[in-house]
Amino acid sequence: MSDSNQTLRAALETSDMLVIDGLHAWDFSLDDVQLLIKCMDGRAEKRWKFTLEQIDASVFDDTLQSWTLVGDSGEHRLVCLSALSANNDDDEAEVADEV
Repeated sequence: MSDSNQTLRAALETSDMLVIDGLHAWDFSLDDVQLLIKCMDGRAEKRWKFTLEQIDASVFDDTLQSWTLVGDSGEHRLVCLSALSANNDDDEAEVADEV
């Protein structure tokens, strides 16, 4: 993420995966009440919950390219990631035209 002026809430809405405290989490949801993050650490499921107030109070660290987020269980480091996706619609249309 190169735009440190963006809010964490906006970054979450465009993210496909998060890294929280060094753990990759693709199972997360943001609604009108909270951010819920779930991931597996070996065989143990880890969960984090953050209120919208906690999200809005987060601070982006330009040096580490991550957010510092303080929740009920303490301070956490959060990185928002967006995946690249390919669209094969054009390739399928070309194949149909060739047949």
